[in-house]
Order: sequence, then structure tokens, then C-alpha cells
Amino acid sequence: MHHATGPAPVAGPFRDCTGNLLGETANQPRVDPSRFDTKRRQTLLNLLNALNELSQAECLDRDFDQNPSFEDDRDTPTVDEQLQVSGAEKFNRFQKRINSFDKELRNFGNAARQLGSSVGILSSAFRLRERLAQLLFLFRDNAADLFPRKISRQQREFLVNPNLMDRKRHARRRKSMPGRVPVNIEDSLDLESLPEQFDNFAAALMTFLKCLNEFPEFTDEAVNTSIKSFEGDLKYWACCLQEYRGQFKYPAVQRYVHDLTAEMGEHIDSITGTLSMFIEVGVPTIRFAQKHAAANLLTLSTVATFFSAVTATTLQFSYSQTGDMLSDAVNAFWFSSLVFSIAAAVNSLLGLSWRQAMYRSPGDRVPWWVLMWIKRSPLVFLVMSVTCFSAGLVLFTYSTQQGKVTSTITTVFTAFTSFGLAAVSAWVASEKWTFVHHRGSKWLSDVLKDALRRFMALRLVSFVSKTFGRSSQYVQKGVEFAGHKCRRVSSMGTITTTAIEQGDNLTSGEYAHTISRSPEPLSPLSPIRQSTDSYSCFSGEGSSHPNLESPTTTTFSGTSNSPTTARDRLTSAIRSVMMLQSTTSSPSSPFSSVRKRTTSSAFTDASRTTPDTGITTAFRGSKVASLISKLKSLETTQDLAAHSALVRHLQFSPNGKFLATSSWDRTSIIFRVGDPCVPHRVLAHASGFVGQVAWSPIGVLLLTRVNRAIKIWTEDGVCRKTIERQRHVQSIAWLPRGEGEVPTGTRRLCQQVIFAAFLSVEGSEVIKLDLNGNVLDTYRFDRLFIHDVAITPDLQWLLGVGPILYSPKGLHPSKSRVEKQLLVYNIQTKVIENQTPVLNDVRDITLAKNGQVALVSYENKAFPQLWKLEIVKDQARLTLRHTYMPKVPVDFAGPSYFGGKDDQLVLCAGKAGDIHIWDRDSAVLLHHVRAQALGGDLTCVAWNHASDNPFMFATGSHDGAVRLWTTMNDHRPCESSRRHLTVTTQSTPYSVTPCSPSPVDSGFQTDSAGTQYGEYTPEPLTLTPVEDNGQRDRIVTFAHTRG
Repeated sequence: MHHATGPAPVAGPFRDCTGNLLGETANQPRVDPSRFDTKRRQTLLNLLNALNELSQAECLDRDFDQNPSFEDDRDTPTVDEQLQVSGAEKFNRFQKRINSFDKELRNFGNAARQLGSSVGILSSAFRLRERLAQLLFLFRDNAADLFPRKISRQQREFLVNPNLMDRKRHARRRKSMPGRVPVNIEDSLDLESLPEQFDNFAAALMTFLKCLNEFPEFTDEAVNTSIKSFEGDLKYWACCLQEYRGQFKYPAVQRYVHDLTAEMGEHIDSITGTLSMFIEVGVPTIRFAQKHAAANLLTLSTVATFFSAVTATTLQFSYSQTGDMLSDAVNAFWFSSLVFSIAAAVNSLLGLSWRQAMYRSPGDRVPWWVLMWIKRSPLVFLVMSVTCFSAGLVLFTYSTQQGKVTSTITTVFTAFTSFGLAAVSAWVASEKWTFVHHRGSKWLSDVLKDALRRFMALRLVSFVSKTFGRSSQYVQKGVEFAGHKCRRVSSMGTITTTAIEQGDNLTSGEYAHTISRSPEPLSPLSPIRQSTDSYSCFSGEGSSHPNLESPTTTTFSGTSNSPTTARDRLTSAIRSVMMLQSTTSSPSSPFSSVRKRTTSSAFTDASRTTPDTGITTAFRGSKVASLISKLKSLETTQDLAAHSALVRHLQFSPNGKFLATSSWDRTSIIFRVGDPCVPHRVLAHASGFVGQVAWSPIGVLLLTRVNRAIKIWTEDGVCRKTIERQRHVQSIAWLPRGEGEVPTGTRRLCQQVIFAAFLSVEGSEVIKLDLNGNVLDTYRFDRLFIHDVAITPDLQWLLGVGPILYSPKGLHPSKSRVEKQLLVYNIQTKVIENQTPVLNDVRDITLAKNGQVALVSYENKAFPQLWKLEIVKDQARLTLRHTYMPKVPVDFAGPSYFGGKDDQLVLCAGKAGDIHIWDRDSAVLLHHVRAQALGGDLTCVAWNHASDNPFMFATGSHDGAVRLWTTMNDHRPCESSRRHLTVTTQSTPYSVTPCSPSPVDSGFQTDSAGTQYGEYTPEPLTLTPVEDNGQRDRIVTFAHTRG
């Protein structure tokens, strides 16, 4: 790509073709007073001033067919200094992230050198750093093409990577050797190879992760998750970028590649953080585990060496005894023990050296028998050595004819220790088998319980266990019966003694009261309060049953000490019930059907808006300066309480006489534009939110879009047709010149012949429909979910925007945002001629009147952009012209709009209430209505193209309010002339308010004769308003819904 070496002209403030500020006089040549008289000097000055004015007009009024200094020009890829700075800052942040990741890889390499078998992880880290340096070089080259004034290119021989520098040094040494041709890996580095570089980087990441997981001593799930997520996104990007082969020098593709730096940066930060944590925690853990294993092997070698010495010592007492069977057996066992102990010691030292070796192969690269011999043979040999020695020792006691006591004790203890050794060895081996077989989901005890349960389920074992269980029950019952007989005899003696004692007490004149220990039953008047004691307290005077018998008795005499009485308990119960009712009940408030307006409904004064005065100074004396002064007079002239829910979309009719709104309260309202703006018709929908309205090119028909239906209305509120669709309708758009009327001398709609067609966007298809719902054509877009479309005036190209559903290979992103595309589709050939990738969430595209430029709107804080439709070699493509940037970050609401005469303005609203107006051709912010001045949150904006003087646009808000903004030219209305209208209706059978859900819930309304409203009739459906103190009633039309 060729770039100019000279400085590029700056977009703001405007400069003329000579490089001077608009409104300033060009530098005049020095005039010698001695050679030129005053008259000639004045003539030259006047001529220079005239040329300056002509250059200013040319720079402001040039057409797009010429070659202005826009963003996609080859000499200056980005003219606006703000875009240059922001783009350079984004790349610098990405470079810092790459450098941090490279630093962590270096630190990891230095730390991993302390580990055994680290050669694999070291080589994978080196290859990863190599790929990282190559990616950084490509992204720098791409950023240098986009931002030449801020980013400098890097020469290939100065790639900052020690691995590459080492290879270069070795290559220079081998350069003089005959038969060798040096290979320069950097020669293939080009933007066209970016998909392959992404694939190679993904493979290097997975190799690094595989080598990292070869350390069984420590596994970090965070590292695994972050690297696998990055690998998935890299493959997704590589697959998607394959479609733009040969277009990586196009500025649109370069911007998409530059935007990927933010997505990659998030992944790199995540991996850098987890890798740093792995260095701090994982490497010491692995090192400790390896040291522990080495210490175990060293201990095993020491024990084996000691045991071999013991075995060799004992052999001195038996090797000379030969000739009988016992002596030969003793020598055989002890010699075998000596061999096994020596093998155990030697294999332990061999395993220790292998584990600590830096360049040993990973476990999956070593044959299984080698691993088994190195890891298992030392312990097995030592166990076999101990077993042989123990067997030989027992036989030695008998061969030497020791005493019976000595032989017996030696045999018993040897058998006991051998059994314990065998049992523990079997348990350890079983635990290992359980872990491998069940992958850690079960312990050995769980496996043993399952085995026991299956053993008990056998028929024979089950029969034996049942028989034993029944026998034990019979024995238990017999024992219980005998014990019960014994307890009954002893209790009778106790009762007799108690009765005698009670008789003595009654005789002595004392009142004895026997009270049961069971709790007092709750009073029916006190369901909350319970008794806290298990005894009832009575006074001597109040006792009524002195001879109440009970197995357990409690005696009270004199006055009762209990303070509670029946009255107190009743009072406490009533108080508890009252408190319970007061805590559980909530005050009920009557439902208010009157909607309260938020601050967005308040009027604002034009003096509260503070536009930038610097622009006015720069454009003083030009046409833009007149626009600024006109835009400064914008103010809200009318505030309409139109809906009871969020206003989703607005649109003025082509003649500017009507304003159509759509809302989530399932209504759409047609306002008659005027002073004041009054409701003309209310279009009620039986179900679904009204998401969009669209006036026909002539303005006699109106489309409303709900979830799975499209309704066709007249400007008088008559529903001509309800077109049901099988899928969700994303957007609707009329075909330009797709409507024509053949008048028959009357204004009645039924006597007009109307030909019209429109587009319905449904997922990956765009359906062309007529007014009867017949499908005229279908345009399919594979792997793309279309959000919005626009048709050129010549009906040759269709412009569409939306995200792709999956990559060409069926891949999906794991963490990053999906790729979105701007499409140019040839309607005649049904071929996609151009695909432009973008990363932001694109939602809307609007064509200007001339059909040469398109305004693309995004969601959230992405800036609206102006794209030009160019024809190159009989194919159309979109090239970026401008990015409209506000002064502060704004969360934009709804689609952007063209405004002004010949679409010379770009209008956009923010969710917080900001309104920005830019000059279309220069992307200079002309006017900014701040959120504090507007007061309220906005959802959409629409410009009245039929009103050039004064300017007029409308805004919708979350609370259902609709505002009209106009510019004041000749006079400013007083406060009394400002209208604050609330759309209210009288509650009659034929008129409803938007707040009332009754017409929506009922679906249809019928009169006494059974006529159903909503059916198509030749006459416009109007209802007679009811006179009520001067209030204007709405005329409501109910849409007919089939099925």
C-alpha cells in the first residue's frame, strides 16, 4: 500500500485546499513597495481573497465522486487525529500485554529448569515465544498501515526474540558450509498469512499446555481453562479470516484485524495471570513432590543396601552347611534375598537419576515396561528380598536343630509379620487399582461394601441370613417376655407402698395433689403461647381434685407461687394474636391508573444546551457556521405523553404530515404533525410488542411489525391486512419505487389501484412480499443472521448487517465476540459481492437519498459510521468514510438518522439523554444537547425530512413520552405557546387509552349487531368522538388477527 510521505490534512478544524483554516486568509506573498503601486497590491489581495473563498466552498461542497481526504484513501488511511491517537493507544496496550506474557514465559522457563523432565516444557515455551513475536510483528505492520503517523514499522531483522536471534547466529556459522542454504523464517511473515499464524499459535499453545499437564504432581484448572478458551477463539478467527484471502490490505479488513487486539489482549491477560500464579504455586509444588519422590527412592536404596549387608552376614553361618534339604533351602532363600536386595538398591539409584534428569522423556513417550521397571521394581525387589530372607530364617532354625520354643516362636512371628506385610501390600495395590478403575470417584472401602452387598444378595447367603435373623428374633422375644414378668412383680410391691404412704398423708390433714407430668394442653384461645413447664400449679384453696391418681405425683401445700392465672393467659393470647396480625398484614393502596411522568417529560430551555463555541469560530463565515447557529436554536416545542410503556421506534411520513410511533404497550399511534401535534389514530394490536413502524415511499400506507406478523394500515387507521409469518420478523423495509398509485379521480382508498412490495427480514432469509402477503422472492444468506437491510434506489443491491452464526468449518467462539458482517448483495444475480467484517454489535443500516452512502448504527458505546457504496470492476463494495465520535463515551440508543437538507446531517441519541448532531461530510460535531439539559433517558430518534426550515425531529423515551424538537428562525414562542399534551381519552365503548390493557386483552370489539371491528372495509373505520368538556377522544382501530 502506497502512503504519502507528507503530513495529512486534519479533519477538525476544517482546512481548505491550501491547508489554511476556513475563515482565515492565506499567507500573502511579500510585495515590494518599490516595484508595485498601491492599486496593483490591492488588486492582488482581492484576487487572493476570492481564491480563498472559492477554495473554501469547494472543500465544503465537494461531492463523494471526487477524491476527498477520507479514512479509506490510500494516501492517508486515517485523517482524523482522534482516530489516529485512539488506534495507536489500542495497539500500545496490546503490545504491553504481549510483552508481559513474554516476560512470564521467560520467568516460567527459568523456574522450570529446576524441575525434572523440563526439556519438553522449555522447548514448548520457546516455540510459543517465537509465535508470539511473529504475531506482534504482523499486528504492528497492520497498525502501521492504519495509523502511519503514530505507529512505525519494524524491520524484519530486528524481531525481539532470543530464540530467533540464536537461530540467526547459528545460521551465520553454517553459512560458509557447502551444500547448506539458510532458511529465513521471517520471509513468510505477511498479513495474508495471518490465518496460518493464528493456527500455528493455537497449536503452540496446546503443545505448551500438554507439556504442562505432563507433571502429575500439580494440575491447575485455571491454566487449562484459559489456554483452551484462547485456542478455541484463535481457531475461530483463523477460520473466519480465510474468507478474506487477498483482502488483508483493504482498510476495512485491517480495521477488523486491529479490533481483534482487544479480544486477544483479554485472553493474554488471563493466561499471564494464571501463569504467574502457576510459577508462584505450581512450580514449588512440583519441585517439592519431585524431591519427595527422590527422597523415597534414596531411602529405599539405603534400606536395600542395609538389608543386602544383613543378608550377606547371615550367609556366613549357612553357606558351609550343605548336603541336606533344609540346609540347601536356607542357602537358596538367602542367596535369592541377597540378589533381590542388591537389585532393589541399584534400581532405586537408577530411578532417582532418571527422575532428576532434565532431558528425560515425558511419561507418555516412554514404553510401559520401562516405566514399570523404573517405578515399581525397587519396591517389588525389596519385598521379595524380605520374603526370601524370612523364609530362609525359619528354615535355618530347623536346620540347625534349635529348641522347639525357638523354632516355634520364630515361625509364628515370621508368619504374623509376613501376613501383615502381604495384607498391607494387597491393600495398597487395591487402592491403586480402585483409583485407576474408578478415576477417583470411589474409595476402596466403597468398593468393598459394594462387593459385600452383592455377596449378601446371593440366594444361599440370603437364606442363611434370614434363618439366622428369625432365630435371633425368637430368642429376643423370649428374653423380653421373661424380663416383663419380673418387672411386673416388682412394680406391684412399689404401688402398694405408695398407696400406704398417701393414706398416711391424707390422714394427717394435708392436701396432696397428684398432677401428671404431661404438658398442659394448649388453650384454644391461645394458639401461639405454649406452656413452659410440665406441671400445673394450684393453690390450696383452688384445688378441686385432691385425690387425682397418677404414676408420678407432685405435692404442693399452702399458697401457689405461680404468677400466671387464666385471665393473664387469655390476655397474653389476645395480645399475641394482635401482634401477629399487625406483622403479617400490609397496608393496601388503591391502584392508580394515572401514569406519573419522569423527568424526561420536563421541558428544557435552549439556554441550558452548551454547544462547542470553538467550532463556530472555526467555521464563521461558512455554510457550516450557519448550520451551527440554526442548530443552537433547537428546543423542545411539544411533549406528548403518548404511550404507557417504552417507545421502541419513530418515523415521520414522507410528506411530514404524520408521525408514527410504536411502543411496548402493544399500540402504535399516528400523530398529525402541527401546532399542536394531536393524535390522529391509535392502532391497537391484540398481542406482541410493536417493534417498528415503516411508512411507504408515498406515505399512504404504514407497516407495523410485531413478533411474527406484519400489519398494513392506511393513514386513516384502517388495517388492510395482517400477514402472519412462521418465524420471528427482525425488520421490515419498503422497496424504493415499489409503490405506485393510479388515481381514479377520487381520494377514496378502495377506488385506488396500489402496487407495493416490501421486505421482511426473518433470520437468515429476506422475504419479498406484496400487500396481500404473497411471497414474490426470497434472498438467502447462509451462516448469517440478518438484523436490518436497505435497498439502493435502482433496486440492484441489497445492503444487510448482522452476525454470523458459525465459521465456515462450523466453529463457535469460546469467549470473544462473534464476527459481524456488512453485506452487499446483488439482487439480480443473487450473489454476495462484498463482505466487510466488523466486531461491534451492528444493528441498523440506513441509505441516504442519493443511495451512495449508508449510515451504520451499532449497539452500546460503538460509534456510528458512514460507509460509501463504490463500484469497482462491476462489483459493489463498502468503504468506510467517517466514524462519528462524540466528545465523551456515550451509550447510544436506537438507530442513527440522516437529517437536514440533502441528508447533510447525522443525528444520534444516547440512552442517558444526549443528542449529537454531526456534519455528514466532515464528521465534525456541530451540536450536542447534553443529558443534564434534556433530562431523561431516550430510546429512539427520527428526523422529519419534509421540514427543512425549520428543522424538526422527534425523540422517544422509556416512560412513553414523545418529544418534538424544532428550530426557531423568525420568532421564539412564549412559554404559553409550548404544548404539553397528554393523550387522554374518555372511557367509552369505542375509545380507549394507551394505559388500559382492555382493548389488547379482549382482541376485538363488536357492536350490538355483532359487526366485528378490525375487518377490512372499503371505507376508513372511524368512530364518532364523544363530547366531554372539550377533550379530544382518540379514534381507535383494532387490528384483526387470524387464528
